[in-house]
Amino acid sequence: MFAPRTIAWPLVALFTAGYLAPYLLPTTVGRLDSGLPLTTTQAGALGSALLLSSASAGFVLASRVERIGARTLARVGLTLAVLGYGTAALTDSVPAVVIGALIGGLGSGTATTVAATGIAAMGAPPREGVRAWGTDPHRTTTLGLLGVSALAGAVYLTVPHLGPGHGQPPAAIALTALAVWPLTGRLPVRTATAHSPLDGTRLPHRRSGTVLAAAMLCWSLAQNALWGVSGRIGLAQAHLTEATVGAVFAVALGAGLLGVTVAGAVGPRFGRAVPVGGGTAVIAGCIVLSASAADLMSFAAGEIAWNLLYPVVLSYVIGLAASLDPRGRWAVLVGSASSLGTAAGPLTGSVLAERAGYPVMGVVLAVGLLVIAVPMTAVALRAGRWAPVAPRGGAAYQHSPAPLAGRETLPDITRAA
Repeated sequence: MFAPRTIAWPLVALFTAGYLAPYLLPTTVGRLDSGLPLTTTQAGALGSALLLSSASAGFVLASRVERIGARTLARVGLTLAVLGYGTAALTDSVPAVVIGALIGGLGSGTATTVAATGIAAMGAPPREGVRAWGTDPHRTTTLGLLGVSALAGAVYLTVPHLGPGHGQPPAAIALTALAVWPLTGRLPVRTATAHSPLDGTRLPHRRSGTVLAAAMLCWSLAQNALWGVSGRIGLAQAHLTEATVGAVFAVALGAGLLGVTVAGAVGPRFGRAVPVGGGTAVIAGCIVLSASAADLMSFAAGEIAWNLLYPVVLSYVIGLAASLDPRGRWAVLVGSASSLGTAAGPLTGSVLAERAGYPVMGVVLAVGLLVIAVPMTAVALRAGRWAPVAPRGGAAYQHSPAPLAGRETLPDITRAA
C-alpha cells in the first residue's frame, strides 16, 4: 500500500497538468483570435472543442483507470498533451492548430481523469489486491488547486511580455506536462484484481446525483462562458492592455488561492446548502459586474470577487457529490458532467457576446445561475438530513471519506474551470 505522503504528490502534479488548459482559457482564446485568422466565434469554438476533447476522455476512461493502470494512462495523457499542445504552439497553420488542440485536450483530460479517480478512491473502502491511493482527498485536491492557480497566475504575468502570437499558452501547457511526466513512476500499475470506482454495487441516491450532475453541467457552462471571453472584455470593453488584463487575472487567481485555503480550513462546519446556494447567487452578481465592466476598477472587482468565490462554492459542490457515494462514483460522474458544461462555455459566451453584447451576456448567465441554484441547494439540504455533517475533516457521512475540493471539475471539476 502506498503511504499518503508518497501517492499525494504525483496526483497533485497530474491535477495541475490536467487543469492548466482550462485555467489558461481566456488568454488561449484571446491569442487565437488575435494571432490567427479566426473570428471571435471561431476562436471560442476552438476553445470549446479543446475542452470537449478533454471531457470526452473523462467519460471514456473514468471506468478504466484501474483496469489499464494509472501509470500507463497518465503517461499516455501527458505524452498526448506534449505532442498536441506543442504542435499547436509551433505552427501557424489553422488546421494543424485545431488538430493539436484536440490532441492536447485529450491528453489533459486523460491526466485529469487519472488524478480525479485516484483522489476519489482515497476514501473508498480498501479492496483486496488494490493499492490504496492515500487517506486525505481534500488535502490532495486543495494542493492541486493551489498548484494550478499559482502556475496559471505566473503564466498570465509572463505571456504579455513574450511578444504577440498564439503559441505561448499552449507551449506553457506542453512544458508543464513534460515536467510532470517523471513523477508518473510513483503511480500504481494495473493489478489483476483491479476494479473501477464506477463498477460494482448500484449507485446510491440516484435522483439526487442526477439532479446535481445536470445542475453542474449548467453551472460550469455559465462560469466558463464568462471565463472564455473575460480577456476580450478587458481588452475591448474596458480598454485595458494585455499586460494589465494579465495582471488582473493573476491577482484574481491569487484570490482563488485564498478562497481554496479558506474552504479547506472551514470545511463543512456550516453545512453545504448555504455555501452552494448563497455562493452561487453572489457569483451571479459578480458575473454581471465583470461582464458590464467599462474600466479597470469594475473589471478587476468583478474578476477578483468571482475568482475568490468560485473555488469555494465548487469545493462544497464536489464535496456534496463525493458524499452521495463513499466509493467516489458520483464525484467522477458529476465531474464529467461539469466538464461538458465547461467545454460548451467558451462557444456559448462568444455567441452571446457577439449577438447581444457582453453586458446582456452577463445578465443571461446570471439569471441561469440563480435558477439552477435552487435544485443544487435542495440536494444539499436533502443530503444534510441523511447524516450529520462532521465538524471537522469534511466527512458528510459516518461511512464517507472527506469530501473532495476541486475547480471545474473533477475532471473541471474544469475551468475547470
